[in-house]
Amino acid sequence: MLDIYLTDELGKMNKTDTFTKGCWVNLIHPTEEEVKRVIDETNIPLDFIKDPLDDDERSRIEKEDDNVLTIVDVPVLVEDNSDSALYDTIPIGIIVTPSYFVTVCLRETPIISDFVNNKIKGFFTYKKTRFALQLLYSVASYYLRYLKHIDRKTTIIERELHQSMKNRELFMLLSLEKTIVYFMTSLKANNIVMEKMTKQRFLRMYEDDQDLLEDVIIEIKQAAEMAEVHSNILSGMMDAYASVISNNVNVVMKFLTAFTIILSLPTMVFSFYGMNVPFPGENLGNGFVVPLVISLLLSCTTVYIFWKKRYF
Repeated sequence: MLDIYLTDELGKMNKTDTFTKGCWVNLIHPTEEEVKRVIDETNIPLDFIKDPLDDDERSRIEKEDDNVLTIVDVPVLVEDNSDSALYDTIPIGIIVTPSYFVTVCLRETPIISDFVNNKIKGFFTYKKTRFALQLLYSVASYYLRYLKHIDRKTTIIERELHQSMKNRELFMLLSLEKTIVYFMTSLKANNIVMEKMTKQRFLRMYEDDQDLLEDVIIEIKQAAEMAEVHSNILSGMMDAYASVISNNVNVVMKFLTAFTIILSLPTMVFSFYGMNVPFPGENLGNGFVVPLVISLLLSCTTVYIFWKKRYF
C-alpha cells in the first residue's frame, strides 16, 4: 500500500497522488511496483526501502548521501492465536531526504494510524526532523502503554492463580514473559539508535527538536526499565505459582487420602460381619446395630484424629 500525505500550514492532513516537496510517503507492505515508483520519484536507495521489510532486521541508523535511514522496532498486537506471545515487535523504517519523508513497515500499526488520523499535535509533514522525533516518541509511548496493559493482565492472572490448579494461567504468564523479552531486546536496540543519533547528528535539529530528542530518550529508557522490572516480577511469579499449584494438588490429595481411609473403616467392619463364621452379637434381634456402632466409633475417632493433625 502506498499513500502520500501533505499537511498545510494549519496542520490539516491532505491525501494526494503526487510526490510533492515536503510530503509524507507511507509504505505498508508495498508491492514491487510501488517500491519502484518511490525509488524513481525520490532517488532513495533500494536497500533503504527493502531492509525495513525484513522482519528480523536490526535497529540502526545510517546515512547515504543526503538520505538518512532510521530503523527501530515498534510494538504490535499479535493477530495469530497460535503464537504464545501477546505482543510482538516489527521494524519500521524512517527515511528522511531533502524533499521527502518516507516510512516503510510490514503492516499497519496504531502508531502510523495516529499520524494519519491527525491525533498528534503540532504535526507537519514538511518538518521532517520533528516528524521523525515525534514518530520515535510515539513508538516509546506505545511501549509504555502496552507494558501497563501487561501489568494489569498480570494482576488479573495473579488473582486467578490463588485458587487455581490448572496450567492455563501459567501458560498466560509464559505468554506475557515472552512478550517482555521481545520488548526488552527491541528497547535496548532502539536506545542504541537514539544515542547514536545524539552523538553523530544525522539530522539537522533546532532547539525544540533537541528537547524532543531528549524526551524520546527518556521515554525509551523508562520503557526499558519498566520492561526489566516486569520481567523480574513475571519470573518470580512463574516460580512461586508453580509451587503454589503443586502445593494445592498435595492438599487435595491429602484430603482425599484421609477421606478414603475414613470410608474404608465401615467397609472393613461390615466385611468381617459378612463372613460365614460366628461373630459377637450375631444372634441378637438387631444384630446389624453392632457393626453399625463399631463403624461409627471407628470413623468418628479417625475423623477426630485427622482433624487434630490438621489433615482437613
